[in-house]
Amino acid sequence: MKKPLIIEDGYVFILVPALLAVLAWRFLNPYAAVLPGVLALYFAYFFRNPPRHIPDDELALVSPADGTVVSVEETFEDLYLNQKCRKITIFLSIFDAHINRTPLSGIIKFQQYTCGRFRPAYEKGVGYENERYSLGIENKRTNILVTLIAGVLARRVVSWVTLGDELQHGQLYGMIKFGSCIEVFVQDNVDIYVTKGQKVRGGETIIGRIQE
Repeated sequence: MKKPLIIEDGYVFILVPALLAVLAWRFLNPYAAVLPGVLALYFAYFFRNPPRHIPDDELALVSPADGTVVSVEETFEDLYLNQKCRKITIFLSIFDAHINRTPLSGIIKFQQYTCGRFRPAYEKGVGYENERYSLGIENKRTNILVTLIAGVLARRVVSWVTLGDELQHGQLYGMIKFGSCIEVFVQDNVDIYVTKGQKVRGGETIIGRIQE
């Protein structure tokens, strides 16, 4: 799914403060235009879609987004995988690119949107309490579940795909607006390549690899 350098969902956020900045400059003074001008620039930065080089390895799982790995842990996933697995949690600050990419090629076999609270996305347990959007992806080698979780500022999950769609490795499929975290649940046949505290780049950083 090809997207422009600035995601369309951000156009209104950019244009409104930009217009206010122009009006303030024209009818008030240049200083009054500073705040809306800075906001317009920030929103352009937030909704950016930086070009990425997807690894040419179908066995590699790429990071679904930019951010920081806050945990890698064993858990039981009972929403889609229904088994013991490993969970990689990635926190996205308000300065990270919030465009989301699919970690591997496959078909969407599960999709669920759940209303919830808006606790800080870095707190433990928000995956069960906060508003979230889960996507189960299956291919001939493995199944994974990716969950986008809203936070204090993140109030909307945007998805451009739906149940039954076939996704390509590193394909753009959605975003969360204004700070959030992502959980990736993988089966035991995936070797984890990231550790807590590591910075990752969506579509480029290999977070795991399917065993051959």
